[in-house]
Amino acid sequence: MVTFLLERTAPLPLDEAWRRLTDWPRHGTVVPLTRVTVLTPPPTREGTVFVARSGIGPLAFDDRMEVTVWRPPTDDEPGFVRLVKRGRVIRGWAEIEVRPGPGGRARVVWREELDVRLLPGVFDGALAGTSRRVFGRAVNRLLRRP
Repeated sequence: MVTFLLERTAPLPLDEAWRRLTDWPRHGTVVPLTRVTVLTPPPTREGTVFVARSGIGPLAFDDRMEVTVWRPPTDDEPGFVRLVKRGRVIRGWAEIEVRPGPGGRARVVWREELDVRLLPGVFDGALAGTSRRVFGRAVNRLLRRP
């Protein structure tokens, strides 16, 4: 099991940074070899379920997630969403927080814990480094693309 943290500051209003990060199908456009399908009707709320299918052919797997906390940003409070990973291969959670940053920018904090079944602990370091790079690039792309 690995845990990692990403922090970014974006020249965006809070609500726009939130929209870009919580539009789940958009994640499939920035994560290689991944497609995201929302299984529950909109809008996103607690109980929303979506699946990120990653890989090619028989090497593909599903990362099933459920929104367990959904608090969009307001004038007084930062935005916060917690996802619980309920897949057969990947378990864990992710938290995305969007708060005011310096100079009217949005400050993003992404925390994630990953447990990949059948992957021995000796690979935790590589998994943490790879995850940090892949998710870091995804967050950067999500924040940059309208």
